[in-house]
Amino acid sequence: MNDPGRINAMTVQQLKAALPNAGLPAKGCKSELVSALKSYLDKQLDGESSHLGDEQLSSISAQSISVTGKTKTLSGELDAKIVMKRKKLSIKEKKPSQAIRKASLVIDGKDANDGVNVPMSQSEPWTIFAHKKPQKGWIAYNPRIMRPPPLTGDTKFMKLVSWNVNGLRALLKLEGFSVLELAKRENFDVLCLQETKLQEKDVESIKHFLLEGYENSFWTCSVSKLGYSVTAIISRIKPLSVRYGLGISDHDSEGRLVTAEFDTFYLLSAYVPNSGDGLRRLPYRITEWDQSLSNYMKELEKSKPVILTGDLNCAHEEIDIHDPTGNKRSARFTNEERQSFGTNFISRGFVDTFRKQHPDVVGYTYWGYRHGGRKTNKGWRLDYFLVSESIADKVYDSYILPDVTGSDHCPVGG
Repeated sequence: MNDPGRINAMTVQQLKAALPNAGLPAKGCKSELVSALKSYLDKQLDGESSHLGDEQLSSISAQSISVTGKTKTLSGELDAKIVMKRKKLSIKEKKPSQAIRKASLVIDGKDANDGVNVPMSQSEPWTIFAHKKPQKGWIAYNPRIMRPPPLTGDTKFMKLVSWNVNGLRALLKLEGFSVLELAKRENFDVLCLQETKLQEKDVESIKHFLLEGYENSFWTCSVSKLGYSVTAIISRIKPLSVRYGLGISDHDSEGRLVTAEFDTFYLLSAYVPNSGDGLRRLPYRITEWDQSLSNYMKELEKSKPVILTGDLNCAHEEIDIHDPTGNKRSARFTNEERQSFGTNFISRGFVDTFRKQHPDVVGYTYWGYRHGGRKTNKGWRLDYFLVSESIADKVYDSYILPDVTGSDHCPVGG
């Protein structure tokens, strides 16, 4: 470093704020903290030249430590890239700079029993490889480099996006949020929503200003519990027909399913029941709901292919959750739910499009608020596109939009 004295000038509070970001304990007197920080930087910068100016060094105490020597300002704080060598890593690219740009790590599972967190950028936390039981070959999802180029205008296709908004009214109140901006960026034809939590009396007032140019919207609300659940399909293409629910009274009082028929497929926007605290709804989920939804889809499939999207409330495989061992009896990852998902959907010919396109990619769509999981990418993949096998090869892209905030879920597309 050009000016080690800058670290000596940091206060104890600043040092204690910086060290945890480097994965180091923030304990001891000032001299011990200074020594630990200097030692960390010396090790990380071994073999590289570093020219940290006064402004950059001051930013260290605010957020994190840059070991690349390349920084960007974001909201007045340092957007630093950190590589912590807490476990032995095997990196595909030979040059560290390439590995950072690609934000993709291959983890040697033999030396990563406790999981590995490798923050590639504070502004792109989804590129952190966060998994406590990683397998060799797994990499973190990064839509910036993993999505194919857009299709040309002369190619006929439909673009679908699905999002559990966890309360549409609250989402619309967020400063700077605009569904229209999302529509302009992604240029989707259909938007499927789950967990809007609207009542029937709210729908008319909201749907007219939600999206310009999407004149067709279909909402189903809960009648058993007001302000609960609720799914919708919003489309700029008028469907041939629309259905609400499964046609079974025991399942249709919570507003969990809307089906729109288009020329070449059926589209289902679903919010599958959560097994809940204490797994109280687990029997209902696996013995009634899943089977009924699966049978309904197979019946539709007799006339044309089916696309099921939404919050399916199940992390199907261990790659779909950051801590599989610690959540074996957690709702959405019990063996019973995972087996039901496989039996009723995958084994009956419905293809998980994201997993088909990205077999070894760790990508999450849900991060709980309670422990700030989004900042460290400790998430679950609960939102899907499942399609009939007959059209699986026609899916051009299946992706996650982890940069879209406002809910504990992010949108998924296909």
